[in-house]
Amino acid sequence: MHAAITSYFDVAQITLYLFWGFLAAVIFYLHREDKREGYPLETERKGITVQGFPAIPSPKTFLLADGSEVEAPREQPYDSRPIKATPIAGFLGAPLKPDGDPMLDGVGPAAYAERQDIPDVTIHGTPKIVPLRTVPEWHIDHNDPDPRGMAVVGADGKIGGKVKDVWLDRAEAIIRYFEVEIEGRTVLLPTTMSRISSSKRVVTVRSILGKHFATVPAHKNADFVTRLEEDKICAYYAGGHLYATPQRSEALL
Repeated sequence: MHAAITSYFDVAQITLYLFWGFLAAVIFYLHREDKREGYPLETERKGITVQGFPAIPSPKTFLLADGSEVEAPREQPYDSRPIKATPIAGFLGAPLKPDGDPMLDGVGPAAYAERQDIPDVTIHGTPKIVPLRTVPEWHIDHNDPDPRGMAVVGADGKIGGKVKDVWLDRAEAIIRYFEVEIEGRTVLLPTTMSRISSSKRVVTVRSILGKHFATVPAHKNADFVTRLEEDKICAYYAGGHLYATPQRSEALL
């Protein structure tokens, strides 16, 4: 007995060709599915649809964990906000110059996505990122520095506020934000944008100056932060790396 079908084909060869065809179909399907969001690409050229190959798939309705439905792709624009910046030249793709305060206008490194204005939740449906004062069963390990009460200092060495509380991520069991008290209000500071000095009792932020804490985007609820608010807050601090001082946005040479 042998596996040859003809003098040119056998079972192993046909199986290999079927596998190649199946793999090509899977690649085609996945590449088409990843175009449900973000396509067609935006372009400054008129009358041109940038979608590549394969084309954008037909709309499909997705059922989310919270019971809501989302259709993708969808006809309405994903982001209708005007760009608060002006091209510095007349050619397509020219660099943009911010019109106002880029850290608040969402330009360049301070750009943010228009996420849902609802909080991220745990598997139990409760807000995932909350201040420590609302969850008495959690605490800071005694081997780690407790930032509460520490001064928060900007890149210019000036004090922007004082840490009032810490906000933890109950799903990941880590501290996400410091709650900074400034002039009668509180703002959030991402822990990844700061450094703690337990000996000096100071939290240092290099991306912004002391005066910039006064204009950090606010969060509406005192006990949780929404996805949209998180994006705005993190974008504000990230934008400071380029826009906090005029020198940072100038050429290196």
